[in-house]
Amino acid sequence: MSPTSLPQHRRIAAVLVLVPTLVALALWAFAWPAARTAPRDLPLGVAGPPAAIATLAQQLEERKGAFDLHRYPDEAAARDAIEDREVYGAVVVTGQGPKLLTASAASPAVAQLLQQAVEHRAATSGGKVVTEDVVPAAASDPRGAVLNTSVLPLALAGIGAGVAVTVLGLSGVAAVAALAGSATLVGVVAAALAHSWLDALPGDWWAVAGTFALATLAVSGAVAGLAALLGRPGLGLGALLMMLLGNPFSGAASAPEMLPEPVGAIGQWLPPGAGVSLLRSVSFFDGAAAVGPALTLTWWAALGLGAVLVGHAVRGRTAPARETPEREPALAN
Repeated sequence: MSPTSLPQHRRIAAVLVLVPTLVALALWAFAWPAARTAPRDLPLGVAGPPAAIATLAQQLEERKGAFDLHRYPDEAAARDAIEDREVYGAVVVTGQGPKLLTASAASPAVAQLLQQAVEHRAATSGGKVVTEDVVPAAASDPRGAVLNTSVLPLALAGIGAGVAVTVLGLSGVAAVAALAGSATLVGVVAAALAHSWLDALPGDWWAVAGTFALATLAVSGAVAGLAALLGRPGLGLGALLMMLLGNPFSGAASAPEMLPEPVGAIGQWLPPGAGVSLLRSVSFFDGAAAVGPALTLTWWAALGLGAVLVGHAVRGRTAPARETPEREPALAN
């Protein structure tokens, strides 16, 4: 039964229920994590003499559940941990007072939060904090706005490609080729804008372009794969999954550890969140901590494209064979 065949009052009722439900879901997905942003087991390093570290750790642990402290013997080890993306920053105890090491490239919001927290602690004890940005964001984009806002266009590009392939009736190998080709072009265009023109992602050009392409393919493959297995409802399911969960749960504007649990973890298992993490790694940290998000995107792309091929094969086997009319023998005169 098609929707237009339903009685008019039922169609009106469906609209009255569907629209407020979608608004409620959107507000929950976007507003709730933003309103509950706070550090939750945020990886933070402390370095220096053991006795001084113990006192500092005790002060930081007063904010229960805020920081996940990693202890390092000296400043050099703390710097290496930041560059390897093990921690977002580190507090080094020196003879002249505390020194804060941050990485605004990992998250400008987290770098600012750490600076405020450490400076507040130092102010209560009459000290002063020296801050150094070990891995700074791009000079042309110090707040990371380009990276943060890239999540929505990439999700839309992937959803659009998946919808286009399905609506245009492409299936099987042809659909896979179209999805891969469109993702490649998206990667080239996005890298040309974000890397070459805006100079906001200063890593290797091909690595940045490949990350954009892989993230787009993961989204488009998932949407097209769900449509191949479930039909047109799969398009809506895929779009809602990437837009209402993947986009706000990505932690692009802050960090996964700044979102309510388990939102941050869920976001990193979805293509938008994994794509942002991989972009940060290849753009600012020479590929450090890139394996996890790269595998996540690869699995989404592989499973999505595999579903496209499987759906085509299943429909081919179950489609009713065309019946050829039997010719009646001609009557002899």
